[in-house]
Amino acid sequence: MIPKPLHYFNEGLAFALELVALGALAWWGFHTGSGILVHLLLGLGAPAVMAWSWGMIAAPRAKYKIALPLVIVFKVLVFVLSSAAVYATGSHTFALVFGVVALLNTAVATADREAMTRQRDTQSD
Repeated sequence: MIPKPLHYFNEGLAFALELVALGALAWWGFHTGSGILVHLLLGLGAPAVMAWSWGMIAAPRAKYKIALPLVIVFKVLVFVLSSAAVYATGSHTFALVFGVVALLNTAVATADREAMTRQRDTQSD
């Protein structure tokens, strides 16, 4: 388990990365295809789909509770797709840095949550 200040920092970073993922999908959408209708559809639709699906299965108070490994797979998929979207707009360095930071953050958060769960379980025994 990581120290409390680092835990809070990592959780805050996770939220910031989720917001960046939304922005990345919007950025990609508004720069993909031709025509204002396509730009609006993708620029607003892609982040809306991400926000809705995240809220349904990955948010702390998600409507559908799924197994943690599936939540992690979902989060990794969202971050990889968001990074790929930014990469496709030509911002290669930002896309790579964002992807690496997001994946490291997800790994640290997962390990920290598992350690907290183990500690809670041993204290209740």
